[in-house]
Amino acid sequence: MSARPAEAGKAAVTTTAAPAPGVPRAPLAPLVIETEGLTKRYPGDRLAVDGLDLRVPEGSVFGFLGPNGSGKTTTIRMLLGLITPSAGRARVLGGEMPGAGRRVLPHVGALIEGPALYGFLSGRDNLRRLDAADPTASRADRERRVSEALDRVGLAPAADRRARTYSLGMKQRLGLAAALLRPRRLLVLDEPTNGLDPQGMREIRVLVRALAAEGTTVFLSSHLLDEIEQVCDHVAVMAAGRLRAQGPVTELLAARAARVVVTTGDTEEATSVLGAHGVADVRQDGSDRLSGEPPAGLDPAALNAALVGAGVRVRAFGTEAITLEERFVELTGEGFDGGR
Repeated sequence: MSARPAEAGKAAVTTTAAPAPGVPRAPLAPLVIETEGLTKRYPGDRLAVDGLDLRVPEGSVFGFLGPNGSGKTTTIRMLLGLITPSAGRARVLGGEMPGAGRRVLPHVGALIEGPALYGFLSGRDNLRRLDAADPTASRADRERRVSEALDRVGLAPAADRRARTYSLGMKQRLGLAAALLRPRRLLVLDEPTNGLDPQGMREIRVLVRALAAEGTTVFLSSHLLDEIEQVCDHVAVMAAGRLRAQGPVTELLAARAARVVVTTGDTEEATSVLGAHGVADVRQDGSDRLSGEPPAGLDPAALNAALVGAGVRVRAFGTEAITLEERFVELTGEGFDGGR
Protein backbone atom coordinates (compact mmCIF):
# COMPACT_ATOMS: atom_id res chain seq x y z
CA MET A 1 0.00 0.00 0.00
CA SER A 2 1.34 3.47 -0.78
CA ALA A 3 0.36 6.79 0.68
CA ARG A 4 -2.08 8.83 -1.38
CA PRO A 5 -1.10 12.34 -2.48
CA ALA A 6 -1.45 14.90 0.29
CA GLU A 7 -4.81 16.63 0.53
CA ALA A 8 -5.13 20.31 1.32
CA GLY A 9 -3.57 21.01 4.69
CA LYS A 10 -2.33 17.45 5.11
CA ALA A 11 1.14 16.03 4.67
CA ALA A 12 1.72 12.80 2.76
CA VAL A 13 3.53 10.23 4.85
CA THR A 14 5.67 7.46 3.45
CA THR A 15 8.14 6.57 6.19
CA THR A 16 8.88 2.93 6.94
CA ALA A 17 10.55 1.06 9.79
CA ALA A 18 11.52 -2.46 10.81
CA PRO A 19 8.83 -4.62 12.45
CA ALA A 20 8.79 -5.48 16.13
CA PRO A 21 11.08 -8.49 16.69
CA GLY A 22 9.55 -11.93 16.56
CA VAL A 23 6.34 -10.93 14.76
CA PRO A 24 5.72 -12.83 11.50
CA ARG A 25 4.29 -10.66 8.79
CA ALA A 26 3.89 -9.98 5.07
CA PRO A 27 5.98 -7.36 3.27
CA LEU A 28 5.76 -4.00 5.01
CA ALA A 29 3.44 -1.25 3.88
CA PRO A 30 4.31 2.40 4.58
CA LEU A 31 1.19 3.01 6.68
CA VAL A 32 0.02 0.99 9.66
CA ILE A 33 -3.27 2.88 9.99
CA GLU A 34 -5.20 4.34 7.08
CA THR A 35 -8.80 5.51 7.09
CA GLU A 36 -10.92 6.77 4.23
CA GLY A 37 -14.08 8.74 4.96
CA LEU A 38 -14.36 7.07 8.36
CA THR A 39 -17.64 8.19 9.93
CA LYS A 40 -19.56 7.36 13.08
CA ARG A 41 -23.11 8.60 13.58
CA TYR A 42 -25.00 7.78 16.76
CA PRO A 43 -28.80 7.69 17.28
CA GLY A 44 -30.36 11.11 17.27
CA ASP A 45 -28.24 12.07 14.26
CA ARG A 46 -25.23 12.85 16.49
CA LEU A 47 -22.15 12.86 14.29
CA ALA A 48 -19.11 11.85 16.38
CA VAL A 49 -16.58 11.34 13.55
CA ASP A 50 -17.08 12.93 10.16
CA GLY A 51 -15.25 11.65 7.07
CA LEU A 52 -11.87 11.02 8.70
CA ASP A 53 -8.87 10.39 6.42
CA LEU A 54 -6.07 9.43 8.79
CA ARG A 55 -2.53 8.34 7.84
CA VAL A 56 -0.23 6.84 10.47
CA PRO A 57 3.26 6.02 9.14
CA GLU A 58 5.00 2.88 10.29
CA GLY A 59 7.63 3.32 13.00
CA SER A 60 6.31 6.72 14.05
CA VAL A 61 5.23 7.99 17.45
CA PHE A 62 1.92 9.49 16.39
CA GLY A 63 0.17 12.02 18.62
CA PHE A 64 -3.64 12.16 18.38
CA LEU A 65 -5.01 15.44 19.74
CA GLY A 66 -8.43 17.00 20.09
CA PRO A 67 -10.63 18.98 22.49
CA ASN A 68 -13.64 17.65 24.33
CA GLY A 69 -16.04 15.83 22.01
CA SER A 70 -13.65 15.87 19.07
CA GLY A 71 -14.06 12.15 18.31
CA LYS A 72 -10.67 10.80 19.38
CA THR A 73 -11.84 7.88 21.50
CA THR A 74 -14.63 7.03 19.04
CA THR A 75 -11.97 6.86 16.32
CA ILE A 76 -9.76 4.59 18.42
CA ARG A 77 -12.69 2.27 19.11
CA MET A 78 -13.40 1.97 15.40
CA LEU A 79 -9.74 1.30 14.63
CA LEU A 80 -9.71 -1.56 17.14
CA GLY A 81 -13.01 -3.00 15.95
CA LEU A 82 -14.82 -2.25 19.21
CA ILE A 83 -17.55 -0.35 17.37
CA THR A 84 -18.61 -0.43 13.72
CA PRO A 85 -18.28 2.65 11.49
CA SER A 86 -21.43 4.15 10.00
CA ALA A 87 -19.51 4.79 6.78
CA GLY A 88 -16.00 4.71 5.39
CA ARG A 89 -13.11 2.31 5.85
CA ALA A 90 -10.39 1.67 8.39
CA ARG A 91 -7.30 -0.39 7.62
CA VAL A 92 -5.00 -1.42 10.47
CA LEU A 93 -1.79 -3.34 9.71
CA GLY A 94 -3.15 -3.91 6.21
CA GLY A 95 -6.43 -5.47 7.38
CA GLU A 96 -9.94 -4.04 7.02
CA MET A 97 -11.45 -3.47 10.45
CA PRO A 98 -13.49 -4.79 12.13
CA GLY A 99 -13.52 -7.84 9.85
CA ALA A 100 -9.78 -8.51 10.10
CA GLY A 101 -9.71 -8.17 13.87
CA ARG A 102 -8.91 -11.81 14.59
CA ARG A 103 -5.81 -11.61 12.39
CA VAL A 104 -4.73 -8.04 13.23
CA LEU A 105 -5.34 -7.62 16.96
CA PRO A 106 -2.73 -10.16 18.16
CA HIS A 107 -0.14 -7.71 16.80
CA VAL A 108 -1.73 -4.68 18.53
CA GLY A 109 -1.26 -3.68 22.16
CA ALA A 110 -3.75 -1.20 23.60
CA LEU A 111 -4.43 0.79 26.74
CA ILE A 112 -7.75 2.56 26.30
CA GLU A 113 -9.44 4.77 28.93
CA GLY A 114 -7.55 3.13 31.78
CA PRO A 115 -6.88 -0.57 32.41
CA ALA A 116 -9.54 -3.04 33.56
CA LEU A 117 -7.91 -4.97 36.40
CA TYR A 118 -8.82 -7.66 38.92
CA GLY A 119 -8.34 -5.77 42.17
CA PHE A 120 -8.12 -8.92 44.31
CA LEU A 121 -5.24 -10.29 42.23
CA SER A 122 -1.63 -9.14 42.38
CA GLY A 123 -0.15 -7.20 39.49
CA ARG A 124 1.77 -10.29 38.45
CA ASP A 125 -1.33 -12.50 38.56
CA ASN A 126 -3.29 -9.96 36.51
CA LEU A 127 -0.67 -10.24 33.78
CA ARG A 128 -0.61 -14.04 34.03
CA ARG A 129 -4.36 -14.17 33.51
CA LEU A 130 -4.28 -11.76 30.59
CA ASP A 131 -1.43 -13.67 28.98
CA ALA A 132 -3.30 -16.95 29.41
CA ALA A 133 -6.29 -15.48 27.56
CA ASP A 134 -4.12 -14.95 24.47
CA PRO A 135 -4.50 -18.08 22.30
CA THR A 136 -1.22 -17.32 20.53
CA ALA A 137 0.82 -17.03 23.75
CA SER A 138 3.11 -19.89 24.73
CA ARG A 139 2.62 -21.13 28.28
CA ALA A 140 6.24 -22.28 28.52
CA ASP A 141 7.70 -18.79 28.68
CA ARG A 142 4.78 -16.98 30.33
CA GLU A 143 6.67 -16.19 33.53
CA ARG A 144 9.52 -14.67 31.57
CA ARG A 145 7.17 -12.46 29.56
CA VAL A 146 5.31 -11.32 32.66
CA SER A 147 8.51 -10.49 34.55
CA GLU A 148 9.98 -8.62 31.60
CA ALA A 149 6.80 -6.55 31.14
CA LEU A 150 6.75 -5.65 34.85
CA ASP A 151 10.41 -4.67 34.75
CA ARG A 152 9.91 -2.53 31.68
CA VAL A 153 7.27 -0.32 33.33
CA GLY A 154 9.02 -0.19 36.71
CA LEU A 155 6.49 -2.33 38.61
CA ALA A 156 8.70 -5.26 39.59
CA PRO A 157 8.98 -4.16 43.26
CA ALA A 158 5.17 -4.04 43.59
CA ALA A 159 4.42 -7.04 41.36
CA ASP A 160 3.05 -9.21 44.17
CA ARG A 161 0.82 -6.60 45.77
CA ARG A 162 -2.91 -6.71 45.09
CA ALA A 163 -3.87 -4.39 42.27
CA ARG A 164 -6.55 -2.68 44.37
CA THR A 165 -3.75 -1.21 46.52
CA TYR A 166 -2.11 0.39 43.48
CA SER A 167 -2.20 4.13 42.90
CA LEU A 168 -3.74 5.44 39.67
CA GLY A 169 -0.27 5.79 38.17
CA MET A 170 0.66 2.22 39.12
CA LYS A 171 -2.55 0.95 37.52
CA GLN A 172 -1.63 2.82 34.34
CA ARG A 173 1.78 1.16 34.40
CA LEU A 174 0.19 -2.28 34.84
CA GLY A 175 -2.14 -1.63 31.91
CA LEU A 176 0.85 -0.66 29.81
CA ALA A 177 2.69 -3.80 30.93
CA ALA A 178 -0.30 -5.86 29.74
CA ALA A 179 -0.03 -4.22 26.32
CA LEU A 180 3.67 -5.17 26.20
CA LEU A 181 3.37 -8.87 27.07
CA ARG A 182 4.05 -9.74 23.43
CA PRO A 183 6.03 -7.99 20.69
CA ARG A 184 3.65 -5.54 19.02
CA ARG A 185 3.72 -3.91 15.63
CA LEU A 186 1.29 -1.26 16.86
CA LEU A 187 0.73 0.12 20.35
CA VAL A 188 -2.38 2.27 20.95
CA LEU A 189 -2.21 4.33 24.15
CA ASP A 190 -4.96 6.56 25.51
CA GLU A 191 -3.58 9.00 28.12
CA PRO A 192 -0.74 6.64 29.19
CA THR A 193 0.79 9.12 31.66
CA ASN A 194 -2.47 9.76 33.51
CA GLY A 195 -1.80 9.75 37.26
CA LEU A 196 1.97 9.51 36.95
CA ASP A 197 4.38 11.79 38.78
CA PRO A 198 7.01 13.70 36.74
CA GLN A 199 9.56 10.90 37.08
CA GLY A 200 6.99 8.32 35.96
CA MET A 201 6.04 10.47 32.99
CA ARG A 202 9.68 10.73 32.00
CA GLU A 203 10.08 6.94 32.23
CA ILE A 204 7.05 6.40 29.98
CA ARG A 205 8.48 8.86 27.45
CA VAL A 206 11.75 6.94 27.43
CA LEU A 207 9.84 3.67 27.02
CA VAL A 208 7.78 5.01 24.12
CA ARG A 209 10.92 6.17 22.32
CA ALA A 210 12.57 2.79 22.90
CA LEU A 211 9.56 0.96 21.49
CA ALA A 212 9.61 3.16 18.39
CA ALA A 213 13.34 2.52 17.97
CA GLU A 214 12.57 -1.22 17.98
CA GLY A 215 10.07 -0.73 15.14
CA THR A 216 6.81 -0.53 17.05
CA THR A 217 4.45 2.19 15.86
CA VAL A 218 2.99 4.07 18.85
CA PHE A 219 -0.39 5.79 18.45
CA LEU A 220 -0.67 8.12 21.43
CA SER A 221 -3.73 10.07 22.53
CA SER A 222 -2.89 12.65 25.17
CA HIS A 223 -4.05 15.97 26.58
CA LEU A 224 -0.49 16.95 27.55
CA LEU A 225 0.65 19.00 24.59
CA ASP A 226 4.20 19.48 25.84
CA GLU A 227 4.37 15.71 26.27
CA ILE A 228 3.28 15.20 22.66
CA GLU A 229 5.80 17.77 21.47
CA GLN A 230 8.62 15.99 23.33
CA VAL A 231 7.91 12.41 22.26
CA CYS A 232 5.91 12.44 19.00
CA ASP A 233 7.26 12.90 15.50
CA HIS A 234 3.84 12.95 13.79
CA VAL A 235 0.55 14.41 14.94
CA ALA A 236 -3.11 14.70 13.96
CA VAL A 237 -5.49 17.33 15.31
CA MET A 238 -9.24 16.64 15.59
CA ALA A 239 -12.04 19.11 16.29
CA ALA A 240 -15.81 18.57 16.17
CA GLY A 241 -15.34 15.12 14.65
CA ARG A 242 -13.23 16.32 11.75
CA LEU A 243 -9.53 16.20 11.02
CA ARG A 244 -8.01 19.69 11.02
CA ALA A 245 -4.38 18.82 10.30
CA GLN A 246 -1.94 15.92 10.28
CA GLY A 247 1.68 15.28 9.41
CA PRO A 248 5.15 15.56 10.92
CA VAL A 249 5.26 17.80 13.99
CA THR A 250 8.07 19.85 12.45
CA GLU A 251 5.99 20.55 9.33
CA LEU A 252 2.90 21.42 11.35
CA LEU A 253 4.86 24.00 13.34
CA ALA A 254 6.82 25.23 10.32
CA ALA A 255 3.51 26.17 8.67
CA ARG A 256 3.62 29.30 10.82
CA ALA A 257 6.65 31.57 11.09
CA ALA A 258 8.37 32.32 14.38
CA ARG A 259 6.99 35.37 16.19
CA VAL A 260 8.89 38.59 16.69
CA VAL A 261 9.08 39.51 20.38
CA VAL A 262 9.87 43.02 21.61
CA THR A 263 10.20 44.13 25.22
CA THR A 264 9.76 47.88 25.63
CA GLY A 265 7.98 50.46 27.71
CA ASP A 266 7.03 52.29 24.50
CA THR A 267 4.37 49.80 23.46
CA GLU A 268 2.22 52.22 21.47
CA GLU A 269 5.12 53.46 19.34
CA ALA A 270 6.50 49.93 18.91
CA THR A 271 3.11 48.63 17.78
CA SER A 272 3.00 51.32 15.11
CA VAL A 273 6.47 50.45 13.81
CA LEU A 274 5.73 46.72 13.78
CA GLY A 275 2.52 47.27 11.85
CA ALA A 276 4.29 49.51 9.34
CA HIS A 277 6.74 46.68 8.63
CA GLY A 278 3.99 44.11 8.03
CA VAL A 279 4.06 42.34 11.40
CA ALA A 280 0.60 40.85 11.82
CA ASP A 281 -1.50 39.99 14.86
CA VAL A 282 0.54 42.16 17.22
CA ARG A 283 -0.47 41.45 20.79
CA GLN A 284 0.62 42.76 24.15
CA ASP A 285 1.59 40.14 26.70
CA GLY A 286 1.84 41.87 30.06
CA SER A 287 2.77 45.51 30.44
CA ASP A 288 5.83 45.70 28.21
CA ARG A 289 6.03 42.68 25.91
CA LEU A 290 4.78 42.71 22.33
CA SER A 291 4.70 39.80 19.90
CA GLY A 292 3.55 39.38 16.34
CA GLU A 293 3.90 37.38 13.14
CA PRO A 294 6.47 38.80 10.71
CA PRO A 295 5.95 38.67 6.94
CA ALA A 296 8.07 36.30 4.91
CA GLY A 297 11.59 37.55 4.31
CA LEU A 298 11.57 40.22 7.00
CA ASP A 299 15.08 40.79 8.40
CA PRO A 300 14.84 40.84 12.23
CA ALA A 301 17.97 43.01 12.45
CA ALA A 302 16.43 45.60 10.13
CA LEU A 303 13.22 45.59 12.15
CA ASN A 304 15.14 46.12 15.37
CA ALA A 305 17.03 49.00 13.76
CA ALA A 306 13.72 50.54 12.63
CA LEU A 307 12.36 50.38 16.17
CA VAL A 308 15.45 52.06 17.59
CA GLY A 309 15.44 54.63 14.77
CA ALA A 310 11.85 55.53 15.64
CA GLY A 311 12.90 56.28 19.20
CA VAL A 312 11.50 53.07 20.73
CA ARG A 313 13.50 52.11 23.81
CA VAL A 314 14.04 48.40 23.09
CA ARG A 315 15.02 46.43 26.20
CA ALA A 316 14.93 43.04 24.46
CA PHE A 317 14.33 41.85 20.91
CA GLY A 318 14.22 38.41 19.33
CA THR A 319 12.17 35.68 17.69
CA GLU A 320 10.23 32.90 19.36
CA ALA A 321 9.08 29.63 17.78
CA ILE A 322 5.37 28.86 17.82
CA THR A 323 4.45 26.04 20.20
CA LEU A 324 2.27 23.04 19.50
CA GLU A 325 -0.29 24.41 21.96
CA GLU A 326 -0.56 27.67 20.02
CA ARG A 327 -0.86 25.79 16.74
CA PHE A 328 -3.55 23.60 18.29
CA VAL A 329 -5.58 26.61 19.43
CA GLU A 330 -5.21 28.14 15.97
CA LEU A 331 -6.48 24.97 14.28
CA THR A 332 -9.38 24.26 16.62
CA GLY A 333 -10.33 27.72 17.80
CA GLU A 334 -10.34 26.63 21.44
CA GLY A 335 -8.08 25.70 24.30
CA PHE A 336 -7.14 22.13 25.10
CA ASP A 337 -8.97 20.56 28.00
CA GLY A 338 -8.02 16.92 27.64
CA GLY A 339 -11.37 15.73 26.31
CA ARG A 340 -12.08 12.78 24.11
